[in-house]
Amino acid sequence: MPYEEIRNIILEVNEDLLSEALIQNLVKHLPEQKILNELAELKNEYDDLCEPEQFGVVMSSVKMLQPRLSSILFKLTFEEHVNNIKPSIIAVTLACEELKKSESFNRLLELVLLVGNYMNSGSRNAQSLGFKINFLCKIRDTKSVDQKTTLMHFIADICEENYRDILKFPEELEHVESASKVSAQILKSNLASMEQQIVHLERDIKKFPQAENQHDKFVEKMTIFTKSAREQYEKLSTMHNNMMKLYENLGEYFIFDSKTVSIEEFFGDLNNFRTLFLEGSSENNKRREMEKTKTRCNLAKENTSKQTLEEQEKKKKLIWITAEGDETGVMDNLLEALQSGAAFRDRRKRIPRNPGMNHTQATRISPNSVK
Repeated sequence: MPYEEIRNIILEVNEDLLSEALIQNLVKHLPEQKILNELAELKNEYDDLCEPEQFGVVMSSVKMLQPRLSSILFKLTFEEHVNNIKPSIIAVTLACEELKKSESFNRLLELVLLVGNYMNSGSRNAQSLGFKINFLCKIRDTKSVDQKTTLMHFIADICEENYRDILKFPEELEHVESASKVSAQILKSNLASMEQQIVHLERDIKKFPQAENQHDKFVEKMTIFTKSAREQYEKLSTMHNNMMKLYENLGEYFIFDSKTVSIEEFFGDLNNFRTLFLEGSSENNKRREMEKTKTRCNLAKENTSKQTLEEQEKKKKLIWITAEGDETGVMDNLLEALQSGAAFRDRRKRIPRNPGMNHTQATRISPNSVK
C-alpha cells in the first residue's frame, strides 16, 4: 500500500481499512515527533531517502500524529472494553439480587445453624445466632467416625428426605459462579481508564488545529464518537454504582464488612459451597443406588439358596434302591404319586417284555402247567 494512501486512511479515520494491529504497529514503530519534524525538512530529497525515511516524511505531514493514533486505537477497541466491563457488572448485580431473594438458600442457612448448634450443645459455641459465609465450605471437613460420610452429605441427605424445597437453591443462585470471577478492583480500574481516555479525547478535539487537508475527518468523526462513548460510560458508571450499593446492602444483610471482603472472595465462597453441595447430593444418590443394588443381589442370592435347598429336599424323597434290593421311601412316594395323579399318567405305557422269552412262547403256556 502506498505511503500516501496509508496517510489518507488515517486522516479519514476509515475504519473499513484501519485495523487495531495496524494502528498498534504505527504507535510502536513511528519515531518521536521531534524526529518526524527533522524528516519533514528532507521532503525535497525524498527520492534519495530510504523507505523508512520516506514513510517518515509522508507521515510527518499529519498534525498531532501520536494523539491522533492513540484516539483512533481507543475508538477501534472501545466496544471490546464495553463488552469486558458490562457483563461483569450485570453478573454481580444479578447474583446480589438472587442471593437476597432466595428463600431456599435462607432456609438452608437456618438448617446449617440448627445442626451446628445441636452438634455444639454443651460447648461455648452452643446457641450461636449466626456464622460467617465462608464457614459453609468448611462443612465438608467434619467427617463421621469411619471417615466415609461428611457433614455435607448429612445436610444434603436431610434436605433430600425432609426439605426438598431447599434443593432448589443451586438453580436460584444461577449467576453466583460468574460473579465469583469478577474482580471489583480490576473493574473499577477499567472504568477509570475508560473515563480518562474519553477526557483526553475531548481535550484533544478542543485544541485540534483546523484541518488543512480535505481528507482530514478526524475532528468530525471523533466528535460523534466522543459523545457516544461518554453516554455509554455514564451508563456503565451508573450500573457500577448500583452494583456496589447492592453488594453493600448484601453485607448488611449477611453481617459482613463489604469493604474488607471482596466481591470475588464472597461469591467465590458461595460458588464453592454450591459446588460441594451438588457433589454431596450426587454422592448420596450414588450411595443409595449401590445400596439398592446390593439389596437386590442379596435377595437374589437368598432366593437361589432357597431353591437349592428345596431341590435337595425333593431329591431326598426320591426312591433309593440299595444294593441289597431294599426300597426306601416307596410308600411315601407312592402316596404322593396317587395324590398328584402322576401314577395314572403313564398307565397306557406297555410293560417291557422279558428279553429271555418271545411272544410265541408266552402264549403257549397254559394255566395247568403252573404248579
